[in-house]
Amino acid sequence: MNLNNFLEQSKSLLKLAYPILIAQLIQNLMGFSDTVMAGRVSATDMAAVAVASSVWLPLILTIYGLIMALATIVSQLAGADKYHQVARASFQTGWIALVLGLSLIILYYLLAPYLYPLVTLESNLKQLMFDYLGYIIWGGPGFCLYLVLRNYSEGLSHTKPTMIISIIGLVINIPANYIFIYGELGMPALGGAGCGIATAIVYWVMFFSMLVYVLVSKKLKHAPLFKQFYWPQWSEIKGILTLGVPIALSLLFEVSLFAVVAVILAPFGANVVASHQIAINFSGLVFMVPLSLALAVTIKVGFAVGNKDYQQAKTICRYSVILGLMIAFFTAALTLIFKSQIAAIYTTDTKVIELAASLMFLAALFQFSDAIQVISAGALRGYKDTKSILVITFIAYWLIGLSLGLILGVTDWLMPAIGAYGFWIGFISGLTTAAFFLTWRLRIIQQRFEQTSSV
Repeated sequence: MNLNNFLEQSKSLLKLAYPILIAQLIQNLMGFSDTVMAGRVSATDMAAVAVASSVWLPLILTIYGLIMALATIVSQLAGADKYHQVARASFQTGWIALVLGLSLIILYYLLAPYLYPLVTLESNLKQLMFDYLGYIIWGGPGFCLYLVLRNYSEGLSHTKPTMIISIIGLVINIPANYIFIYGELGMPALGGAGCGIATAIVYWVMFFSMLVYVLVSKKLKHAPLFKQFYWPQWSEIKGILTLGVPIALSLLFEVSLFAVVAVILAPFGANVVASHQIAINFSGLVFMVPLSLALAVTIKVGFAVGNKDYQQAKTICRYSVILGLMIAFFTAALTLIFKSQIAAIYTTDTKVIELAASLMFLAALFQFSDAIQVISAGALRGYKDTKSILVITFIAYWLIGLSLGLILGVTDWLMPAIGAYGFWIGFISGLTTAAFFLTWRLRIIQQRFEQTSSV
């Protein structure tokens, strides 16, 4: 390994990744502020925000995964010096985003009357949850269109706007929560449901802020977005969906896996569920570091592939995995050293702290495989190889990870049931499987590109 080259590539990757990381953390901080501010009204309001978010976030993350395809397309076009085609690809993705955003509203009003009687929650909690969803969906089109502009900018290697606009969103979110939760400035006091209105407003503010940036930024003038208008072109939309749907489903598999495990653990008692949730929540925060690096890898690899510099793409992949493992070593060490202190941030219950701290040991091991698999998946997206990610993650997470978790966690087939520990061993096994096969697939794709270039 060439140390100077590694340091140069690492610096370049981190320059792209750190604004994305800050933006991701701010998004989580918005959710945290919603929960805390709603909780000041009542436990029911806080629970309503939590339950409604558990419905909303998988939907939004799935759409986000689909629109992520644009960053790959734009980065490859930029690498091939085809900047004149960037606007057309962005417009076609925009049409998809607009349809998805409007579909959220339509589906809610079509399905809510039928779903409401089926939801078995205390009446006030159920009403607050549906009110929250009924408000936030109006921000859906704005957020979907924002994601298009974000991926257009990121695909051109400009990630700082994402960070700045996320900060703007947070600055708007807190006072908007205050107004609609507690009924200030003449608005009705909506309790936890008011967070839905506040978030919808934030989504539209983020979209218009990003739109202004795209219109005035000199850094994007070489790939102007609005110089020409493009109507929907089914052939291009089909290509974007072919690339984006596997990414979306892969994200959905991962998010839904953790949600399913939380439900399965419910019979083990509140302490087990709480400790599992603490370990998952903290792992989710740590995961944003390799995830942000993976998004940067997608952009860098996509540009190199578009430029037909396949050796450079291969070098970026290798160095990014090494960098990811170095970061994982650091975060895993912190997790092990401060596991009890981390758990104590979430609760004062000593039994929950003790159990959560013991799960943190597994959470530390989890981080190495997680870093390899997410960075490898990011690299494969840069090569536009997304179907393999879908197949591998489904097999690794659901068929191997969940199955092993069920066997160890709730059955006595191999040993007495070990509850949450069994599922965490399943997570590690699933992620390790994913890391192995995604890396293997990446090598195959690299060889194919190298063979193509030599012909």
